[in-house]
Amino acid sequence: MTLNEGYHAFDFADLSPREAYKVMIGTIVPRPIAWVTTVSPDGVVNAAPYSFFNCLSADPPILALGVENKPDRSFKDTAYNIRMTECFTVNIVDRANVEAMSVTAAGFDPEVDELEMAGLTAAPGQMVACPRIAEAPVAFECERYLGIEISSAREIILGRIVMAHIREDIIDPKTHYSDHEKLDALGRMGGNGYAGTMDYFDLATPSAEDVLGTKT
Repeated sequence: MTLNEGYHAFDFADLSPREAYKVMIGTIVPRPIAWVTTVSPDGVVNAAPYSFFNCLSADPPILALGVENKPDRSFKDTAYNIRMTECFTVNIVDRANVEAMSVTAAGFDPEVDELEMAGLTAAPGQMVACPRIAEAPVAFECERYLGIEISSAREIILGRIVMAHIREDIIDPKTHYSDHEKLDALGRMGGNGYAGTMDYFDLATPSAEDVLGTKT
């Protein structure tokens, strides 16, 4: 058996953007969901989920969003609002809020308040002029750190976390450890799929000495 036998090899130069997207979202899983709240220059609150998201640095505390532009290459409300206000909030999606999150993913016009449509509550930000979702178990208030325009179709937005709101039953304020069962966060799979974080196990990282000992 050769090293390539049993595998399909995809040259991304031969894939359309849609084909590349399908390959990536079906295999880079589960992806955490950033339930992003912003506010327009006119004061209209916007909420939308993004699964091209993760934390990148703790010093400074940086997270990243991958935001796709509209088909005509104009900015989505999230990207536009962040550019205009220089702030946003990332709320974490738990199982209790998955249906409300789905409502905010609908393609509403810019003047529509998605939180109102989903029956959610906007809680004022403490460090940024942008609300968080009161029902979310975790929220990170962010200042825009850097925007990277990687093509006319997509932008990567880096945000510096300036404040976190974490439900009291989830985190120990002395040790800063969080209870994943109380959080019950969800991630995105391919297509319309979601996955929970309750399928959890511990696996300690071995020392180099332990690994080398098993080879002798």
